[in-house]
Amino acid sequence: MKEFELKFEDLIPQNMMKKGEIIINSILRPIKIFWEQRRIPDEGWSDETIELCLKLFAWMDTDKDPKAVRIGEREARVASPLLSKLAFGFNHGIGRSGEIAAPQPKAPGTSIMYQITNRLALQALKKFGVPNLKNAIVVPLSTGMSIGLVFAAIRQKVVHKEVVCPRIDHTSPIKGLELVGLKPKIIENRLIGDAVQMDIDELQKNITEKTIAILSTTTFFPPREMDQIKEIAKIAAERDIFHVINNAYGVQSRIIMKKIQGAIDAGRVDAIVQSTDKNFLTPIGGSVIASPSEAFIEEISKCYAGRATAAPIIQFFAAILSMGIQGYEKLRDLQENNRKLLEKLLGEIAEKYNERLLQISNPIACAMTINNYNPRKVGGILYELRVTGPRAYEKGEKKGACFDNYPNSYLCLNAAIGTRESDIQNAIIRLDEALNQVK
Repeated sequence: MKEFELKFEDLIPQNMMKKGEIIINSILRPIKIFWEQRRIPDEGWSDETIELCLKLFAWMDTDKDPKAVRIGEREARVASPLLSKLAFGFNHGIGRSGEIAAPQPKAPGTSIMYQITNRLALQALKKFGVPNLKNAIVVPLSTGMSIGLVFAAIRQKVVHKEVVCPRIDHTSPIKGLELVGLKPKIIENRLIGDAVQMDIDELQKNITEKTIAILSTTTFFPPREMDQIKEIAKIAAERDIFHVINNAYGVQSRIIMKKIQGAIDAGRVDAIVQSTDKNFLTPIGGSVIASPSEAFIEEISKCYAGRATAAPIIQFFAAILSMGIQGYEKLRDLQENNRKLLEKLLGEIAEKYNERLLQISNPIACAMTINNYNPRKVGGILYELRVTGPRAYEKGEKKGACFDNYPNSYLCLNAAIGTRESDIQNAIIRLDEALNQVK
């Protein structure tokens, strides 16, 4: 993109014309640099700059050509201008019928935007803690469906169907496996103090000649702790089986990302799946799939059936440009500080009501016992008090704690990325009110 030149010397004085050129070029310069370097800016962009950049991409697609004669069955026709606005003009979507990452002849602008977005995704994951990744792709699928897509690529390489999964009381990853015809083999966890941990010895015992892969997990609610992904990576390398990490909301945590880097260095990691909404503050519906293998990401992209909506892709694109590297690191700093504040305030409330904090290693969430209170009532009152997101578990429940007969009732609260300090403070104030009501 060259510098913009105005040719209006015959209409206005040259000094005024020069001022106009300076303003226009100041607006266009960030986009020009971005198109040349294709890198996440250090400082985030304004909404106006992001919008202009997206419009420039969208205007390149054939449905914007005023002289085009469109006679195909799929020509990005929309019922009203509103629908086009909802898609931000990317009406053709992304990909081709055989590969989601393939350039689309009718959508050169969208195709360029998608390729750049995938580069930004890889840059983000490398910059935020996993520099030994080689490729990444943003897909318009939530985490569970993205896990299914990864295993669809694995399914083409193997004969057997068994996937070993340390127990996580979350149905989406399991459904993702079952969707592509695989059979999850759930490995029960062990209880160490308050913490529910994967049992590495039990996992090894359950790997058979029919095991094709291990699906490990980094992020879940207390009392469940993250899997020992470094040890799993070593086992996967020794047994020559695939290893996929469900890193649903782990990008926000420097601790978790460093452990993923260590797992890749120590053994075998084939793919890592992370949500765009939980990590990059986008509307729900997208994931970033990354790998230390450039070729494996290409294989995964070829398993996507048909073309796809561009919405989650442009949302990630806009989010990462809006935050920039500095903005995202500031959000991570805030997340870490909020996690410390949550632990402090939740500990004070626990002591006030003769309860205690659960001693769990979790960089995002905390939990306190509520053995002297009805967890369902506490959770219900918090909902009525407009506190969203806490998880109340009643001792003896079969699901939720990732362990049968967990010995405590508890309440879990998160200090995830994007949470404000005032959210933590107000949640504790309303928890105090809820416990008073139940008492």
